[in-house]
Amino acid sequence: MTSPEQIAEHLLLPGVLTAEQAAETVAGVLAAQREDGAIPWFRGHHLDPWDHTEAAMALDTAGEHTAAARAYEWLARHQNADGSWYAAYHDGDPDDVTDRSRESNFVAYVAVGVWHHYLATGDDAFLDRMWPVVYGAVEFVLALQRPGGQIGWKREADGTAVDDALLTGSSSIYQALRCALAIAEAREEPQPDWELATGALGHAIRSHPERFLDKSRYSMDWYYPVLAGAVRGPAATARIDASWDDFVVPGLGARCVLPNPWVTGGESCELALALWAMGESDRALEILQSVQHLRAEGGMYWTGYVFEGDKAVWPEELTTWTAGSLLLAVAALGGDEATVAVFGGERLPAGLEPDCCGS
Repeated sequence: MTSPEQIAEHLLLPGVLTAEQAAETVAGVLAAQREDGAIPWFRGHHLDPWDHTEAAMALDTAGEHTAAARAYEWLARHQNADGSWYAAYHDGDPDDVTDRSRESNFVAYVAVGVWHHYLATGDDAFLDRMWPVVYGAVEFVLALQRPGGQIGWKREADGTAVDDALLTGSSSIYQALRCALAIAEAREEPQPDWELATGALGHAIRSHPERFLDKSRYSMDWYYPVLAGAVRGPAATARIDASWDDFVVPGLGARCVLPNPWVTGGESCELALALWAMGESDRALEILQSVQHLRAEGGMYWTGYVFEGDKAVWPEELTTWTAGSLLLAVAALGGDEATVAVFGGERLPAGLEPDCCGS
């Protein structure tokens, strides 16, 4: 287990994490991981594949590569024949599925985690083992792509495709497809169909909001196109500035959904990561410092805080993905090579980046 003395410099950030605090947070994530590699939200709650992967990526930022690899091996062992995973497993138990729908962005995110782990470790054998997993996941996801480029939300338990698309989910998939293409390139197995699909998806995200369900009340729909790399440059700055005062509560973090007086750690840390990707490290640091009121004894973070009326931590849960999002944001600001590459666009395929105007 990582000790304070072993904590990498990129996880030290003034007002956010000391070496002792970082080691405590990493230990908290590790404590939630099951022996079989699964990382549920917390023990006794459910595992979903997206947050499981986010937590594994956070472990890699701390040098816990063996634990992260175990998390990816769990995905490899329990992938469905169609390339998907179910939306929820009780406590990470593969035999106790609590939601048999298969969400497209949950499935795609394995590509981000696999590429991140490879960049962190240089483990070619790992990439070879995980290539069929990534390939199957991407094929499942792209079967849900609509003619306008957007990706349908999910398949129901009975296999019915839900064609409605979510901007946040499709943006996450855009990042995942670029990571999958990077993996294919590293293996010298070009996937031109994936490139076309990624280009169409990016265009839909940047230029056709009408192709997605209107979830503009949610902060994720605000910052996720930037975080995922579909919108950058002046268009990203304009997008973030336009709704800054709506979503950011000074000194507390970012709201999850308007108009609720509720700030959440995960959304705040993801916003910080998006700000860093825009080149605005100072604003990113301010956001990360502002959510330290959510840090609990033991190093984990509360999901959120209601800041009006009967002020309270809510819900009273300490989630691995909230801690994971914080570690990833800190790692990016600290210059961790793998995290910078995945969220900054380095070592991702050329020719798929957004143009400067976001059109």
